[in-house]
Amino acid sequence: MKQTFYFCILLLFWITACKNNRDETLAREMLEEVQSNFAPDKRVALFDVSWNNGVLTGETNIKEAHQKLLEKLNTVGISYTDSVKLLPDPALGDLNLALVTNSVANIRSEPRHSAELATQALMGTPLNVLKASGSWYLVQTPDGYLSWVDAAAIVRLDQKKLNLWMEKEKIVVTEMIANIYADESASDIVSDITAGNVLELIEITQTGYSVALPDNRRGFIPLEKAVPYERWKNSRSTDDQSLIQTARLMMGSPYLWGGTSPKGMDCSGFTKTIYFLNGMVIPRDASQQINEGELVDSDKNWENLEVGDLLFFGVPATAESKERVVHVGMWIGDNQFIHSRGRVRISSFDPNDENYDAYELNRYLRTKRIRNKPSEHILSVDQVLQ
Repeated sequence: MKQTFYFCILLLFWITACKNNRDETLAREMLEEVQSNFAPDKRVALFDVSWNNGVLTGETNIKEAHQKLLEKLNTVGISYTDSVKLLPDPALGDLNLALVTNSVANIRSEPRHSAELATQALMGTPLNVLKASGSWYLVQTPDGYLSWVDAAAIVRLDQKKLNLWMEKEKIVVTEMIANIYADESASDIVSDITAGNVLELIEITQTGYSVALPDNRRGFIPLEKAVPYERWKNSRSTDDQSLIQTARLMMGSPYLWGGTSPKGMDCSGFTKTIYFLNGMVIPRDASQQINEGELVDSDKNWENLEVGDLLFFGVPATAESKERVVHVGMWIGDNQFIHSRGRVRISSFDPNDENYDAYELNRYLRTKRIRNKPSEHILSVDQVLQ
């Protein structure tokens, strides 16, 4: 009798252990599936969720992904404790939006000034605020990028105040690098500004614009340095001349890892800035940009390329490793492309050209065309700024 009792107890333990192991394996598989479907790129989707002995922990700003995971667990009858934090953090209250109020906000990979510069956002850019860490905020830019910004570079708002700001008349800075002055005398500087900055228009005078920054500082911009937003928006074009002219205005600008402004930019920040200043918001990184548009060339047939096409460079895939996309530039015709490597420069694939670039030629991967190629990851500036 005792033997039978002990056998039953052992059998129960064994069955329970098997079920627990099955549940652990199945839950982890479901978690990986949801993460793969909803957040394959951690740069633009936050789904940092873990499963440990029946407890879900972590955080996400993708409510649909969280709900899908719970549905899957419920469907197969797995018991769990849900301790996942949904962002934006409720501690932010209603102030879970922001506007950039510096000419360029440096947005970093971690909440500290010594962390890697991940990307930048221009004055007047709206941001989603997800959580705080000291004086830093985890934000998401209009192109989806997730990184940390110092509180000094933004002003936090609720939805109502952001809507009010969006409805106001605005101007857009067109000069690559300029200043906002305290008044028309131009003796005192309120802030530096750069092309693409957006400010509230208070008044147009004979010599310039009275403006308000997103944090309500006031100032004056000379007439030739900016244009009213509607005029700017309606004049944007990705025709050959506009793209080449914009790119050439940044010739010699220094390379800056993480930079996306005329003050300094990395390779993909440069192509992103060219297109933004001509009305298009494209993905942040070269490894994201390469997924957009239409394949034009992968065999160095330069006659197939058009102005504005994006050329990608890197390391091809092998049986042991994935492709690595490490550089991007923009085709400007006549066997030439413009790109940011060390500084913004023009390179050529013509061996007889003084700008012949054997280095980039040897690591060329392929060319994509994004002009007039609709994509859910390519927005108009109107979708971002209005």
